[in-house]
Amino acid sequence: MRVFASRTSNFFKRNLENFPYNFNFFRELAQSTAIPKKQLRVRDHGYDNYMEVEKKTRKVLKFQSIILSEPSQSLPISRLETLARRFGFTRYEAGAFILKFPHVFEIFEHPVQRILFCRLTRKAILQIQQERHALLEQIPFAVTRLRKLLMMSNEGRLRLEHVRIARAALGLPDDFENSVVLRYPQFFRLIDANETRMKYIEVVERDPRLGTCEIEEVREREYRERGGDAEDIRFSFVIDFPPGFKIGKYFRIAMWKWQRVPYWSPYENVSGYDLRSIEAQKRMEKRAVATIHELLSLTVEKKITLERIAHFRMAMNLPKRLKDFLLQHQGIFYVSTRGNQGKLHTVFLREAYRKGELIEPNELYLARRKLAELVLLSPRKAKVDQELVGYRRSRLEDEMGQVTRTYVEDSCEDFKGEDGMSLDKDAEDDLTSDIGSDVDLGDEGDDFVDSVSLERTS
Repeated sequence: MRVFASRTSNFFKRNLENFPYNFNFFRELAQSTAIPKKQLRVRDHGYDNYMEVEKKTRKVLKFQSIILSEPSQSLPISRLETLARRFGFTRYEAGAFILKFPHVFEIFEHPVQRILFCRLTRKAILQIQQERHALLEQIPFAVTRLRKLLMMSNEGRLRLEHVRIARAALGLPDDFENSVVLRYPQFFRLIDANETRMKYIEVVERDPRLGTCEIEEVREREYRERGGDAEDIRFSFVIDFPPGFKIGKYFRIAMWKWQRVPYWSPYENVSGYDLRSIEAQKRMEKRAVATIHELLSLTVEKKITLERIAHFRMAMNLPKRLKDFLLQHQGIFYVSTRGNQGKLHTVFLREAYRKGELIEPNELYLARRKLAELVLLSPRKAKVDQELVGYRRSRLEDEMGQVTRTYVEDSCEDFKGEDGMSLDKDAEDDLTSDIGSDVDLGDEGDDFVDSVSLERTS
């Protein structure tokens, strides 16, 4: 028996190199076929450029809130510089900032006080009206998103303050407590408390029709279009690594194994399961990926800040080190540090974007992107637009003046000079009124329209 054992060992030693699977390979396979806990973040410039534009729009929105808070929706530049200090602007930085965006802000001289005032342009006000209209139109969809968000929590409820902080990402209006929560008592229940921060929103009943995740619908479409083995895509996610991401052999094997790990749905209650085993921990880890994926799918722009996700960490069984956890799955999510000097982290759903744009945009997203378009427009174009308006008005007035002069020469030659002077003055008033008429608030800004008309009459 000893002779057989020694011969067998010698046989493996002699043929180890020619053996198709050596033991070192299995040892490395056991150690390396797991997704590393810590990975370096690989930048994707498409998302970073998106955040650089949003960095400017966030500052523009702050100035817009100051201007719209005024009764006349205009204020002196000196007062604007004083109020802008709360945003970190110094005395002269605020004025220099609004000069960079002439398509959003308009600077004019007050006819009575003879000082510089600032107001919003007509394009900016139309963008605000379009966003408000889109926000009101999609309230039924926002109700569904809020119901699904509450169903993903462990107890079916979330703090009102946490939802309020993330209301813009979820497409909820500012007064969603009255316009959404209290308006639909058949869906939501508001648990009052002595303090506002301790209020909770609770779902009345879990609807099984809303318990389908977005990724499950993607898998179903993928299976119907391409077919293939249903077992391979049953628990898989759409993977799209950023450019320059190095994928090694063992990392590829680890991803292949991870894609086939089963997990519990984010809408499934896991309180009755035993989560102490290694297999259960793997399922819960993948369930956390599915939960964040579904949370991003519920947002309007398929993105949300990491700090907003952290508010729902305890209620949705998310890991503590969220940033490191998301960096393990850079093929599904992208974490951008641009936009607030690295202090703010924005999480994107990679499969929802292509070349820095949302693949399936909605009306609210398009309305918000119009502000970014106004921010990106060149200041030279604003000057050219004003010159074109003045040129067209001047041509029209020249033609009208020529007709008037002909009529005066034929009928009333004695008053020719006086009528010509009055006509030039009216033409100048019309020209300035057209250039300065870039603010039309409609029904929502009657006070401001009255103030503008007062300026023209004065």
